[in-house]
Amino acid sequence: MGCVHGKCCSRYPPSSNSDSRDYRERGRYGGRHIISERLLECVGVPSHNFKFEYSVLSQRGYYPDSPDKENQDSFIIRTQIQGNPNVHFFGVFDGHGQFGAQCSTFVKERLIEVLSNDPTLLDDPVKAYNSAFLMTNSELQDSDIDDSMSGTTAITVLSIGNTLFVANVGDSRAVIAVKEGNRIIADDMSYDQTPFRKDEYDRVKLCGARVLSVDQVEGLKDPDIQSWGDEETQGSDPPRLWVQNGMYPGTAFTRSVGDSTAEKIGVIADPEVSMVQLAPDHMFFVVASDGVFEFLSSQTVVDMVASYPDPRDACAAIAGESYKLWLEHENRTDDITIIIVHIKDLSDSGANTTAILRTGRTGRGGTPDVSITTGSEVFHSADGIKKKLKLTHVVLFHLP
Repeated sequence: MGCVHGKCCSRYPPSSNSDSRDYRERGRYGGRHIISERLLECVGVPSHNFKFEYSVLSQRGYYPDSPDKENQDSFIIRTQIQGNPNVHFFGVFDGHGQFGAQCSTFVKERLIEVLSNDPTLLDDPVKAYNSAFLMTNSELQDSDIDDSMSGTTAITVLSIGNTLFVANVGDSRAVIAVKEGNRIIADDMSYDQTPFRKDEYDRVKLCGARVLSVDQVEGLKDPDIQSWGDEETQGSDPPRLWVQNGMYPGTAFTRSVGDSTAEKIGVIADPEVSMVQLAPDHMFFVVASDGVFEFLSSQTVVDMVASYPDPRDACAAIAGESYKLWLEHENRTDDITIIIVHIKDLSDSGANTTAILRTGRTGRGGTPDVSITTGSEVFHSADGIKKKLKLTHVVLFHLP
């Protein structure tokens, strides 16, 4: 969604959740405004004798009122971090605001450099991730880029051996596909950081933010009603963050890199980090900007990827479907960026677990508290709602 000044306050129906379409019948998307489409690439993980096969596509949005507007999304794929053949990095950065493209490019380049130069990366990747995001945020604010009303979200996956470390700041998303009998299930590896989440709502309110939809700000709805339903059904007029006595910044996310004005009311660059230990029932994962997930559910995206043996075709199909749905409900589209990574030849030698490591701290430092659940038990998500797990064992870490 982004900020009011970077992306429009749109009016549209809920996201598409149809899971029964045969997307292959649509044909390959023609590719208007596609600015980057890579060849099919492959990289090995010799420590566990499997490989990643991946492709990426980034498509500039269609902006009829701003035909020269550049793509504010950026992405990076860096293999063999620190010269280690078992360490790889995938990231998508969704810029917003007047200088969103500069922000996303800056963060893309600096975040991986900070991570790569951290000698503790392999010993404590979670700590390294947190330090890298905070350092990159500080460097952006000290740079020549005006980030007062601009910034970027970031969704990144660091692969170390057969373990994925997923760091999220904002409302882009990472999803992994899990084989469950004859079905392929979408499992979110990140959780959108928006005021729809009670924990994020409470945090920014304590920092002095007003949380209101555009209709509430404009006096069309009662501002005292602090309930907006859920993101899937109320995405047309989401709750946004505003300073106490002003009509800005209007961010629909609660975390980002940059956005120095919004930082004063609780928008932070601290990432939430999840850890997923890969198993043979993991088929592929997707890293994408919210231009994809605005109208497509995680399950729909996974179903589409599963319909194509070649991730290049899946990238094109998802971009095309997203683009089409945007234009069905808007006179514009968002920028769309998607990385698809197939997990090939992973054997049973790896541990058959999935671990979720969450760090949603607002301070600096601290010792993690650990709780463990197994099998089909439930865990409490960040919004306090119990959720069933899909073939996973879960470890929750909370850094105060």
